[in-house]
Amino acid sequence: MGTAGDERPRVARVAEVDEFYGDLAGWTAKARRMTAGEHDLADVELVPPVPAGARILGMGLNYHAHATETGLELPRRPPIFGRWTASLTVDGTPVPVPPGERGLDWEGELAVIVGSRMTDVDEDAALRGVFGYAVFNDLSARRAQGASAQWTLGKNSDRSGPMGPVVTADEVGDPAAGLRLVTRVNGEVVQDGDTSDMIFSIGRILSFVSRTLTLNPGDILITGTPAGVGYIRKPPRYLGPGDVVEVWIERVGTIRNPVVDASARP
Repeated sequence: MGTAGDERPRVARVAEVDEFYGDLAGWTAKARRMTAGEHDLADVELVPPVPAGARILGMGLNYHAHATETGLELPRRPPIFGRWTASLTVDGTPVPVPPGERGLDWEGELAVIVGSRMTDVDEDAALRGVFGYAVFNDLSARRAQGASAQWTLGKNSDRSGPMGPVVTADEVGDPAAGLRLVTRVNGEVVQDGDTSDMIFSIGRILSFVSRTLTLNPGDILITGTPAGVGYIRKPPRYLGPGDVVEVWIERVGTIRNPVVDASARP
């Protein structure tokens, strides 16, 4: 915290991320008091709400309309890929385009935050174990993504995973009932979908994953993107320096990030 007369920006320490997930109930109660006005949230420094050791699991194809626009067959099982925590960032952070890319592709998505340990759970138990949801933009470096059969490189470019604050599951409800998801580029709507169009439900995906690996509090599932991505357009369209991309999800929130050139890479 800043001291009286200190002109530097003040930062209120709420909790270290690992500490937060070690006592979800206690820290959630404190966070609710903060949002009720106990603290000035302008003094809070936001970081990606993900423990350093978390697994970030992405869905490659999970909306019927997106599958239709790609011309691909519907997957029979959830197609999972991985992200690293180092690729994550927050609202407002400039995202650089890697050298050699025509730009970045937008993918507005709903992120699911695991709240309890899950080992070989059924779909209902998996959904009950969700702590909350967040807005996510799975920005993709398409040339790197298409350079091999594995998507890892194209899904982990620097700062390519902007993520919003967590909204608890009781506030959001079941996304299967439908949450509108809108992505805008420079104010223009480029995606306008609904989570009720998901091919695989959140409970089904988490249950499927839990058969192979144990999910822990703080692990993240990003649930796929609706129709309207850039690479499928004719001609293809990508985010370049000077563009601003925004993702809004009903009852969850908004993230907005400028795109910059490769000189801004960390």
